[in-house]
Amino acid sequence: MNIKITLVTARRILTQLRHDKRTIGLMVGVPSLLMILLRYVFDQRLVFDNIGPMLLGIFPLVVMFVVTSVGTLRERSSGTLERLMTTPLGKLDLLLGYALAFTVAALVQVAVVLTISLTWLGLDVSGPLWALVLIALLDALLGVALGLFASAFARTEFQAVQFLPAIVLPQFLLCGLLVPRDQMSTVLEWISNVLPLSYAVDAMQELTRSSGVTGDLVRDMVVVAGFGAAALIFGAATLPRRTA
Repeated sequence: MNIKITLVTARRILTQLRHDKRTIGLMVGVPSLLMILLRYVFDQRLVFDNIGPMLLGIFPLVVMFVVTSVGTLRERSSGTLERLMTTPLGKLDLLLGYALAFTVAALVQVAVVLTISLTWLGLDVSGPLWALVLIALLDALLGVALGLFASAFARTEFQAVQFLPAIVLPQFLLCGLLVPRDQMSTVLEWISNVLPLSYAVDAMQELTRSSGVTGDLVRDMVVVAGFGAAALIFGAATLPRRTA
């Protein structure tokens, strides 16, 4: 691993993102708009306070998954990635560079969405604000890692988008947002226990129940971070040295 190469890669990606206004709008505008719509769809403060934190854990993951997977595939389809892979650039250097760049983008996204939710929309959580920010950021980073992992198996941008329902939708259905996980059938509950989004939602739920940092909250954050790290490692292992 070479830190200098990783930072150069991250700077290149950030430069490209800065000039892509539509991608910036997708990352920042779409989650904010969805939170605003949901606030007035529920039109009840108590319901929004219960559902809102969980959605703050889901929206960043979904959006960053799409942006990361498609952005990485765009590099491959343009031939940029193939040229880079013929240099001394390592697989882990490449993926960490992408991850670092999209992490900065995720920071901007989380900051905007949380600011709108906590001020204009009046979202109220019992737990500390820093924990809410950290969990939302970890969820966004998990989306980045899963997007990078999925991009290693896709050959076109269309295939990258197709991974969204395959990887994210089952987690959305089983994470406990629609039905509490302990009320699911035994098999579905077992499956939900090994899905990262379940722990992201559990962490957000814990913030609505407790005003302090509990052991369950720390456990959930560690699990989400661990899944993100594992996705990056597997992505590096499965990325071909040369693209087809």
